[in-house]
Amino acid sequence: MMEFFPAPAALPSGQRIYAIGDIHGCLDRLVSLHEQIAEDIAERPTDQVTLIHLGDYVDRGTDSAQVIDWLIDGPPVPTDTVVNLMGNHEHMMLAALDGTDKDAPMHWLANGGADSLMSWGIARSAPPPSWATHIPEAHLTFLKDLAISHRIGPYLFVHAGVKPGVPLELQTRHDMMWIRDPFLTSKADFGAVIVHGHTPKRAPIVMPNRIAIDTGAVLGGALTAVMLEDERLAFLQS
Repeated sequence: MMEFFPAPAALPSGQRIYAIGDIHGCLDRLVSLHEQIAEDIAERPTDQVTLIHLGDYVDRGTDSAQVIDWLIDGPPVPTDTVVNLMGNHEHMMLAALDGTDKDAPMHWLANGGADSLMSWGIARSAPPPSWATHIPEAHLTFLKDLAISHRIGPYLFVHAGVKPGVPLELQTRHDMMWIRDPFLTSKADFGAVIVHGHTPKRAPIVMPNRIAIDTGAVLGGALTAVMLEDERLAFLQS
């Protein structure tokens, strides 16, 4: 049974959002979470449903390629809209595949990229210029086309956060994918409630200005989704 809590903002009646935190190649947990969301929608139908993935689909876990396949095929969740955001790990991966920064491949490998290469059947010993040739074009297109942010009413969904003191429309791609402090310690009104992942914690965090849902799925924690509707929220985990 879902437990509801007060949310820091309100959505119009009939509108519901599910946002899922950092997946990191944990396909089984993602599938389970999508099943839970589908069951919740079946039990509690509503007018409009949006499903948002907050990025970091790849690295560290065993099934990065399979997670991308699953998202490309479309999760079996009866939603009106699915939004896939880019995380810093997709950003690192694309930089490593691009070939213009000679340090990018080693930076990616040092942050879990070797696990991603393995999921695509690529040996770590393979030369970096060859990596992209072993990855399906549909996967590369998916990664390149990921959104950086998504605004719904009083909520802004990004991977990492925003820079305090900067208007939302002027936030940089880099900050929205990479920032930690001063965002995490700020008590400022950002102009929207920021729903984000990127910084793993043991449990979700709900504050007046942000909701954090990276609970370290690949680090022994859970994969977490937040459900937002009306003036309340709830969490689903797998």
